[in-house]
Amino acid sequence: MQELTDQLLKYLESHDQVDTLDLVPVFKEDHQKIVGALKSIEATGNVISSLPTSRKTWVLTDEGRSVVEHGSHEAVVYNSVPSDGISQGDLMKSSPNAKIGFSKAMSHGWIVVDKSGGAALVKRKVEEIEDVVQRHLMEIRDGGGQEIPENVKMDYKKRKLLQENVTKSFILSKGEEFTTSLTKLETDLTVEMLASGLWKNLKFKAYNFDALGAPVERGHLHPLLKVRSEFRQIFLEMGFSEMPTNNYVESSFWNFDALFQPQQHPARDAHDTFFLTHPAKSSKFPMEYLERVKKVHSQGDYGSQGYGYDWKLEEAQKNILRTHTTAVSARMLYKLANQPGGFRPAKYFSIDRVFRNETLDATHLAEFHQVEGVIADVGLTLGDLIGTLYAFFSKLGITQLDFKPAYNPYTEPSMEIFCFHPGLNKWIEIGNSGIFRPEMLLPMNIPPEVNVIAWGLSLERPTMVKYGINNIRDLVGPKVDLKMVQENSLCRLDK
Repeated sequence: MQELTDQLLKYLESHDQVDTLDLVPVFKEDHQKIVGALKSIEATGNVISSLPTSRKTWVLTDEGRSVVEHGSHEAVVYNSVPSDGISQGDLMKSSPNAKIGFSKAMSHGWIVVDKSGGAALVKRKVEEIEDVVQRHLMEIRDGGGQEIPENVKMDYKKRKLLQENVTKSFILSKGEEFTTSLTKLETDLTVEMLASGLWKNLKFKAYNFDALGAPVERGHLHPLLKVRSEFRQIFLEMGFSEMPTNNYVESSFWNFDALFQPQQHPARDAHDTFFLTHPAKSSKFPMEYLERVKKVHSQGDYGSQGYGYDWKLEEAQKNILRTHTTAVSARMLYKLANQPGGFRPAKYFSIDRVFRNETLDATHLAEFHQVEGVIADVGLTLGDLIGTLYAFFSKLGITQLDFKPAYNPYTEPSMEIFCFHPGLNKWIEIGNSGIFRPEMLLPMNIPPEVNVIAWGLSLERPTMVKYGINNIRDLVGPKVDLKMVQENSLCRLDK
């Protein structure tokens, strides 16, 4: 680079003005390297004055180079016509571009279709031709062709024989501080320069206050964490307390049995649940509570006939990866019912990971996040649940709700929650809800006059909608683009 800057300055010393493109054959260097040398000189001050300009050039396409080598399409067609003529069908098979060549040769008057003998034959109309197209392209290839009219070149461009290139360059002239020897500018002012006074005789490089600073290295929140933060804030605004959800491994007792979900339920088999091999079983349970759960399952109690099957402790002891955070709600409700001083109304929420043995596709993973809200108080009704859901979802910007009866082992009544999606112009399911069954609550020692309402939804689905992600594997997992994590904005739910 230093050698090229010296060459550039020495050239300008004996020339008033020059285009950087014209220096390419002089220096035998790439144009971009010459521009780089120019920028290096400009950084030292007003040594060189440069004005941006552009130059239009014509270059041959691959098809144009083929014409230079073999002749124009119309000339190839003309040369394919024998003296006694040829059928048009056979002529069209003579070359790849015979169709356009035939049309051009006809318009030039080089060939004619003779129908006098019965069968139509294509014959030559002139004895010889001049391939002007080939000659023009040869001149352009060799750097000439300035006398060729622009409209002719544009016609060649339409035929995809030529393409127009615009090259940006600079017109150079001497600046106010022109010199053939550059002095390296200082970039830092040091203590030694100040102490010795050397700084007075030095030239410093000007600071570019318009230059962008280096990006600050920092962490980035994943879109799921951003949406989770918004959900969490909504729950806190509504007076909920967050449940501890750090137990990914749960016993089948808390995950299923405590929720009045029978041991023969299909969701408990290996098709939906991940079972642990080490440790395979749990043994620490509140035994009095366990016996009440066993009784309500096998014999019935509290006005319920139960399921009437042989409840087995070894089935309840099996350790699993929790399939829902409702297992956490069960633990919290048991603790609430048996705390010193007795039951007190409470509102809980949780947002954490759950695991299910799902078939992976664009909307399902083997692990996902569940958002859950639980309220325990005296005399709560289905109307309280619906009103709470309207209040909760309105903070998400969702005001059009509908509810459909559903079945859950641990809630009765149960409702699927639907909202109207204006973009899709249809109703879509967004969650599930219900009132916990007496068979679940009464064995915990929850007072009979207390009802517990609850609802849940996933975290991934609203995040995908919010950030316009169609495949869940682009949001979670090894295929996630880190650039997406870095560049996506904060989540702002309409409240």
